[in-house]
Amino acid sequence: MSEEEKRLQEAKDSKAPWKKWGPYLSERQWGTVREDYSDSGDAWNYFSHDQARSRAYRWGEDGLAGISDDEQHLCFALALWNGKDPILKERIFGLTNSEGNHGEDVKEYYFYLDSTPTHSYMKYLYKYPQKAYPYADLVDTNKNRTRNEMEYELLDTGAFDGDRYFDVFVEYAKASPEDILIRITVCNRGPETAELHVLPTLWFRNDWSEWISRRAEKPSLKQVEEPADTSAIAATHPELGTYYLYAEGKVPVLFTENETNNERLFPEHPNMSPYVKDGINNFVIDGQRDKVNPALMGTKAAAHYRITVGAGKEQVIKLRLTTGSSPKPFGQDFDTLFAERLREADAFYATVIPSSVSADEGNVMRQHALVQAVLLLRCRPVARGARRRPFQAQAARPAQRPLAPHVQCGDYLDAGQVGIPLVCGMGPGLPHPPAGPGRCGLRQAAAGSHAQGGLFAPQRATSRVRVELR
Repeated sequence: MSEEEKRLQEAKDSKAPWKKWGPYLSERQWGTVREDYSDSGDAWNYFSHDQARSRAYRWGEDGLAGISDDEQHLCFALALWNGKDPILKERIFGLTNSEGNHGEDVKEYYFYLDSTPTHSYMKYLYKYPQKAYPYADLVDTNKNRTRNEMEYELLDTGAFDGDRYFDVFVEYAKASPEDILIRITVCNRGPETAELHVLPTLWFRNDWSEWISRRAEKPSLKQVEEPADTSAIAATHPELGTYYLYAEGKVPVLFTENETNNERLFPEHPNMSPYVKDGINNFVIDGQRDKVNPALMGTKAAAHYRITVGAGKEQVIKLRLTTGSSPKPFGQDFDTLFAERLREADAFYATVIPSSVSADEGNVMRQHALVQAVLLLRCRPVARGARRRPFQAQAARPAQRPLAPHVQCGDYLDAGQVGIPLVCGMGPGLPHPPAGPGRCGLRQAAAGSHAQGGLFAPQRATSRVRVELR
């Protein structure tokens, strides 16, 4: 057996939780049925991209090249700023159904490059323009085009003219199931030196707010004493325990809360905390120093790297997310482990990808496992607080309308992961059912094999799962 096959067997036999951590964040949580609390069912407009940086999600989280635990309590993803954009680049931007002349569409360039089924190795690429990202231009131009015209894409805006962009590679390698090495490589493809703000971000999904649940204990992030030339965050959760995020170098760490900025979105209501979800954005973009917590604690935090990359050059940032404190988180074995996990990935796929397929087809088989989501199907806990809605939605949403089909489900189902190609666009939570009673169910759709996995393989590598209402 290859090393990856051994890990798969250990996960199957419950000997080691190799799949506890993986790429389970949604690509886009905003503007979906999962975050629609309206009475009209207009998910595209009810929770917009503009609101996403300021409004706490309920059913899941999104992020660039992100990972989380299998119940999505603790999340990690990348945020970027080129010094020109009006907001941090924290998530994928796209058009809603009414904005695109050909319907809903993402306007970004990102690539899932590699992964093993246990996520022991993963690689992701995001292409970030050095010019200001043309948010308004993309919306306005596409909205004014007819269905007979081509879509107006990011490349058409001139954002990448002169090769003035960054290639941002994000790699993950697991030293053990709960010891995850992270390597971010920023490549300047442009002809001149350029500056980039890189903000690796750690946060807890908000499942403690009164309108979401009645969790007795709120999780916390706080800065802790770190090894030499390292910044460290301790993340403590009542179910997960304590994890540590180590960031190479003495960099500032910014803290806020993953709470809705009501004063921006719903001015008639005060904020529940002086530090809110977009606090780090407001600090970096607008210099509002009072928007991050000087006590260095909260439920959302980011290490703030400000790097200058020469033309055609690259810089590497190293981080480590682990359950144990480490005196030397970035020792000589750090890069060695990445090379080892990549060799193991090659060895594994050499045994499962047919020799008859082309190199491109083989890459597709390796890559599609990166696209994965978590379905939180813990029915009874969800049902208990399901009708507790945020005050901003209470007046607009009839009390009799169920929040999700599993509110009425009598069964208790564990959280699980499902490949996005099988459940298009699904992430944590489920869409609203049609009017009237209904219940949710999982049904085996077809047998599959871990060879069909790619960067983000299904949680149960030997089966595919379909979610349906019946």
